[in-house]
Amino acid sequence: MTSPTSPTTPTDRPEIGTRIDAAGIGTNYLEAGEGSPVVLVHGSGPGVSAYANWRLTIPTLATEHRVLAPDMAGFGFSDKPGTYGMAQWVDQLSGFVDGLGLERVSLVGNSFGGGLAISFASRFPDRVDRLVLMGSVGVDFPITDGLDRVWGYEPSIENMRAILDLFAYDRTLVNDELAQLRFRASTEPGMQEAFSAMFPAPRQRWVQDMATDEALIAALPHDTLIIHGRDDKIIPLDNAVRLLHLIERSQLHVFGRCGHWTQIEHAAEFNELLLDFLR
Repeated sequence: MTSPTSPTTPTDRPEIGTRIDAAGIGTNYLEAGEGSPVVLVHGSGPGVSAYANWRLTIPTLATEHRVLAPDMAGFGFSDKPGTYGMAQWVDQLSGFVDGLGLERVSLVGNSFGGGLAISFASRFPDRVDRLVLMGSVGVDFPITDGLDRVWGYEPSIENMRAILDLFAYDRTLVNDELAQLRFRASTEPGMQEAFSAMFPAPRQRWVQDMATDEALIAALPHDTLIIHGRDDKIIPLDNAVRLLHLIERSQLHVFGRCGHWTQIEHAAEFNELLLDFLR
């Protein structure tokens, strides 16, 4: 087991937490609270990090759980090895759980993170308590125009604003300040090079790389909460319905007037759903 280390970068930035070696990937993660461990796995948008994805979730969830939110390889302030794929991210997540000495965790996965949670749970079913899949990939589907545009992002304020408009149903959430913040995050040293290396065109193959065989999904024994925005332009609602049919011990909650940002657009209701489900 590798012991966590303090950050080597300034700590006045909330997105920078503690660093640990996870299967050879230097991994930045945030931690809060005490209790049964819950690992939050972020999505794959440009400029994303654990903090950007889960900043409204961590404080509430930490009232009852030990919350751990890593930056996956290529994102945030974790290592950027240059080559990427679901098998590598699963190995990193396994190394992260091992490095913290955790035998069993609940997983909450957003979009790409949902696909990663499904893949991890199918490979290590005994290490997972409960699953939460939000706006999740993990099954094969024809790539949406929205997802193709997100993965094809080229850095500019205008492009970031257009991408953020795809994520939110409520356009008042997408202002110039947020676009500036996410644009700056997407141009941190090495960030765009990593992002471009993850999802080069044609991008349908990356949807398939993130998909788990449906027979393996159907064999998952875990209690699973599936959450989706009805108006999601990135990941189709059909994915959530498909997962509901495949996973025996599952339930589905759909938010109307909600895009791909369930945890932001309906933060209070989302947090209560999580707490109730994970009790």
